[in-house]
Amino acid sequence: MFSEKMMPLFSDTDALGHINNTKIPVWFEGARTPVFKFFTPDLDHKKWQLIIAKIEVSYHGQLFYGEEIEIKTFISRIGGASFDVYQEVWQHGEKCVSGTTAMVNFDFKVQRSKKIADDIRVKLTEHLI
Repeated sequence: MFSEKMMPLFSDTDALGHINNTKIPVWFEGARTPVFKFFTPDLDHKKWQLIIAKIEVSYHGQLFYGEEIEIKTFISRIGGASFDVYQEVWQHGEKCVSGTTAMVNFDFKVQRSKKIADDIRVKLTEHLI
């Protein structure tokens, strides 16, 4: 598991006074950076190997400005060329949001998926939930 703590910004709030639902996928993407580094250690976009196939987000409770959150990132499935990243946002000791992103190891030159290398598969396995 990877864990990242952060303080929501005032600009993350909406007219109802809580964190806007559109911020969560952006936070999730940022918290996937350690996973991205398995495939592209220097994060050079010219060497990028991943695409998103699907994102699902479930909201279990409200999140609020001025109070620290924790984003927990796990690997929940590893396939031949794809894998799922499961993430949670916690605030006040409660899971407020959960979501899964299906990622595909992708060869941009030939425009198709490619098998996940064995060394990367080992790293992903270390973070299985």
